[in-house]
Amino acid sequence: MAQNLLDTIWATMMDVLPIALVIIGFQSLVIRRPIPNIERVGFGFVYVLVGLAFFLLGLEMALFPIGKLMAQQLTAPEFIMGVEHVSGASNSPDWNQYIWVYVFALAIGFSTTIAEPSLLAVALKAHQVSGGVIGVWGLRIAVAIGVALGIALGAYRIITGTPLHWYIIAGYVIVLFQTLFAPRMIIPLAYDSGGVTTSTVTVPLVAALGLGLASHIPGRNPVFDGFGLIAFASLFPIITVMAYAQISDWWAKYH
Repeated sequence: MAQNLLDTIWATMMDVLPIALVIIGFQSLVIRRPIPNIERVGFGFVYVLVGLAFFLLGLEMALFPIGKLMAQQLTAPEFIMGVEHVSGASNSPDWNQYIWVYVFALAIGFSTTIAEPSLLAVALKAHQVSGGVIGVWGLRIAVAIGVALGIALGAYRIITGTPLHWYIIAGYVIVLFQTLFAPRMIIPLAYDSGGVTTSTVTVPLVAALGLGLASHIPGRNPVFDGFGLIAFASLFPIITVMAYAQISDWWAKYH
């Protein structure tokens, strides 16, 4: 484990080094001013390196295995059809027999989004600059509902094996129509909300869930079917945030 941690720290250092070189290069060669609080910045980079290393090591040890394990257990024939029916089952289960997969996808999508630090930061800033018009919890719940619905629909797509692009095209058609009618203040925030959801907490579990489903459902290929859940997690919050604004606007007008 100690060797894995050292290897992860070294790999993280190599990933962060280009960022540091760009910042230092622009500060020294273009702006031509010394970096203020250089000691504090240096300690900050050390914290980033160590924190990222522990985070990446934790992903490999906990989040990825948990996501794959849950997908494996929820798609096991013994769980879906019962042990007594497994030996006599000649065909793979229908999509509607994976009800607990959809429930788990909804739950994990909602809970991981609520726990996203980046979403909390954006929600606090939106509340601040809007003068309190945009509620912190209202925005977080709207985004979390979008991610939950998106991941559940993405799980359905993996189980049924239907093409990914039809879902994405239909989703963005809805987004375009909503953009025409949603309050102007919420539109940029809604589009940004689709990006902040796919961050440190959500992505590892969602990716592991998708790969786990595609690995254990008969007829699915992890390469072709295992990816795409993150696209759903980015798209559907845009829809739900604009819907939240439209419903709030309608409620304010007529009540």
